[in-house]
Amino acid sequence: MERLRFASVEMFGRALPDDRVRDALRTALASSPADVSLTATVYSSPGEFVAGGDAVDVLVRTGAPSAGPAGPLALAVVEYERVLPAVKHVGEVAKTLFMRRAVREGLDDAAFVDRRGRFSEGTIWNLAFWDGEAVVWPDAEMLVGTTMGIVRRQLEQLGVSQRVQEIAVADLPTLGGAVVMNSWTPSVAVRRVGSVDLPQAPRFLELLHRAFEAEPLTEC
Repeated sequence: MERLRFASVEMFGRALPDDRVRDALRTALASSPADVSLTATVYSSPGEFVAGGDAVDVLVRTGAPSAGPAGPLALAVVEYERVLPAVKHVGEVAKTLFMRRAVREGLDDAAFVDRRGRFSEGTIWNLAFWDGEAVVWPDAEMLVGTTMGIVRRQLEQLGVSQRVQEIAVADLPTLGGAVVMNSWTPSVAVRRVGSVDLPQAPRFLELLHRAFEAEPLTEC
């Protein structure tokens, strides 16, 4: 809810009340199966290209639940910087393009580096790396995902070392593993990024899942 409020103010200058959004989510859940994916999108009621329109509404979409791909994944390396990286928004055609292009090349998905060569995120994923003892988060402009936020909070509670570090392709051979994460899952193993093979790190994956599962549940 905090991220939705921030993004709404950034895009439209105002946010819907939390209770309005929660009511829409509850209404969608009431007519859905017990296990379902749920997406809330805040949009400009007058239209996307109407200047100065400050009326906003919310669209809730349901879909089949997903746990994400099984992995381990092979990722292409693509130089790309999202517009408004801190905001989750729908203007993301490039992510679809680069994911599909990677699949056509025999890979699974893509990871982005910025103009300075720093890893930031994946097409629909946050990236996390492992050095054998600590979780290493990329230092670059990105969308901080809700799952990423949960994992970071709970890793701190578990006393697990974490750090933020600039990571380039040349740094990959020094690392002991990598994962992608999003709202589907706190970790899918990555076996290769570009031309660099990465070791599998089952302890790393287990740790991320344990951290995610430690987050207290909150009623909608």
